[in-house]
Amino acid sequence: MHRVDVDELFQGKQSKYALVVGVSKRARQITQTFEEEGIVTEDKPVLLAIDEIKNHKINLLEPDEDEL
Repeated sequence: MHRVDVDELFQGKQSKYALVVGVSKRARQITQTFEEEGIVTEDKPVLLAIDEIKNHKINLLEPDEDEL
C-alpha cells in the first residue's frame, strides 16, 4: 500500500485547497494522457500526481494571501 505523509506534502504550501485542486487536475491530465496513448497501468493517477508534487516535478500555483 502506498502511504502519503500529508504533512510532508503540505510543507511549504499556504493553502490545502490549492494542494487538493493541483493533485486532482494533474491526476486528470495523467488519466487523459494514458487514454490517448493507450497506456495500461496499475498505477493510480492520483498517487502519480502526488509523487510528482512531492518530488518537485511540478509546481502548484497558490492564491495570494489577500485572495484567501
